[in-house]
Amino acid sequence: MSVSLLELWLPILLSGLFAWIASALIHMVVKYHNTDYKKLNDEGGISDAIDKSGDAVGFYTLPHCADFNEMNDPAVQARFKKGPIAIVTVMENGLPPMGKLLTQQLIFFVLGSLLMGVIGCFALTKGAVPSEIFQLLFVVGFFGFGWASIPYSIWFGHPWKVTIKYLIDAIIYSVVIAATFTWLWPAAV
Repeated sequence: MSVSLLELWLPILLSGLFAWIASALIHMVVKYHNTDYKKLNDEGGISDAIDKSGDAVGFYTLPHCADFNEMNDPAVQARFKKGPIAIVTVMENGLPPMGKLLTQQLIFFVLGSLLMGVIGCFALTKGAVPSEIFQLLFVVGFFGFGWASIPYSIWFGHPWKVTIKYLIDAIIYSVVIAATFTWLWPAAV
């Protein structure tokens, strides 16, 4: 007998909440992401230069090419060879709005759990074998929460060590969510 998404409202909400708590523990207690970012040697000078440039909040590349064909221009090639090469995100001034950011992160996990629940509804039935529930939703969760982080090392220069940590995070979130769904999966009637 198939499972309705409405029957999964509790595991969706709880697993999203539990993954959010796991994320909070990773970032506030374990803190292995604290080493993901390095301090620039001339942070003040670079900060002043960005401020002076007047660039708005956004995502920037240095050197910038609006079109890949510009890479054929010898002047552009010279700028790349000379360096530096950077990808910069300019954010709003002020302290991070933690309430807003934490709420968005919770919504992210709940929506991820919802998508995992949708796949569970398609593939599993009421009273499914717990190991099958866990295995399917773990794999779906890992791909949903982790796989997309790999291109950041391929294309944007993120250190592979950082990406591996994000993949470890994805494993943790997937275990938490898959275990919650397994625990609360509807029984056969």
